[in-house]
Amino acid sequence: MKQSWMKFAFYNTLRNRRRSSITVAVAALGTAAILLAGGFAYSTYEGLAQISARSTGHLIIGKPQHFTSDQDVPLQYGLDNAGDLKNKILADPAVRYVLPRIEYSGLISNGDKSTIMLAIGIDPDAEFSVKGPTLTVKEGELIQTESTEAEIVLGEALARSLKARPGSSLTLMASTTDGALNAVDVTVKGLVSTGVPDLDKRLVYSNIRTAQKLLNTQRVSSLGVFLNSMEATMPAQARLAQTLPELTVQNWLEQAFFYKSVRDLYNRIFGALGAIISFIVVFVVANAMAMAIIERTREIGTLRAMGTLPGQLTRSFSYEGMLLGGAGAVLGAVIAISVALLLTVFPVQMPPPPGRSSGYPLLISIDAAMYAITIFTMIALSMLSSALIARKTLRQPIVDALAHN
Repeated sequence: MKQSWMKFAFYNTLRNRRRSSITVAVAALGTAAILLAGGFAYSTYEGLAQISARSTGHLIIGKPQHFTSDQDVPLQYGLDNAGDLKNKILADPAVRYVLPRIEYSGLISNGDKSTIMLAIGIDPDAEFSVKGPTLTVKEGELIQTESTEAEIVLGEALARSLKARPGSSLTLMASTTDGALNAVDVTVKGLVSTGVPDLDKRLVYSNIRTAQKLLNTQRVSSLGVFLNSMEATMPAQARLAQTLPELTVQNWLEQAFFYKSVRDLYNRIFGALGAIISFIVVFVVANAMAMAIIERTREIGTLRAMGTLPGQLTRSFSYEGMLLGGAGAVLGAVIAISVALLLTVFPVQMPPPPGRSSGYPLLISIDAAMYAITIFTMIALSMLSSALIARKTLRQPIVDALAHN
């Protein structure tokens, strides 16, 4: 019986093909718009997550005070036994790299001009390999781990401020761990850009040895742990927290403030956009069903006079709405997938967002769960709106329905 009513509903959608086609087209465009907007948001989230993880590591390990307290002197809450800790962490099967870092600030001078620097002491070979596309070499070369020279890499804007180029000699000045002032002469190896102008104005990369010599210490600020995949973050965090109970193990999300802000903003924007488009699609489907019901009022009266129950007619009209909304939703999903795939073949470059100096490729993620939920929601809303319109009309007496002109 259900199959008969479904067949009946299908043929009813073909009675006015022009109206049905317009309804399906609007539903398709609405569904495609929702999926493309959601895919863009998902792609943005994935990109920002990758950038955040590449910057800090999937996990960051340090003393509890390093994350919660201000330091009176550099590396006051640094790690003393970084080598032993590194070996323990590398024993975890999900860990790919463990990179020590020393975060310090001070002055950098070319002899005539001094300016503030935000410096990071790193293991260059591994650090620059995980940075990937988030760091662009503008001039010169990157420093090497095996190099015994005191070499640095400068942010492009900072180098421009100091009139420095690869081969230039500069001086780093900072407070040591015992409060004294120390200075180290360094040579500029290369210039890089992170794509964030404010960061490039202060950025200095040095190797661990140069940073420790300047600060007069053997400590490191923290250890950045890079895993085999983003999905391994939470399980690995739990395991390492048990292995190193005296230390704090944070994940990249706890330090990704920009990621959280963008995600909250996009959720509000695209959530409102999706609600508006869904309302438009439901309104169009409901309007099409209302017109169909009005045109068939006498037919409805005849069917009811022959013993057809109102519930059966309501079901038939809800099936019509399901077919119209479902066809539009599936067609919209096909359009969205086609656009997403075309963008991988014919890339489109987006302009730089606020606070950055470089653009990025426009990508649309294809998320199976998002597609399934969107299609199901469109079908459910179409059925519901059709059923509500039908119930309102079916309440009139049979005699009035038969006399309708």
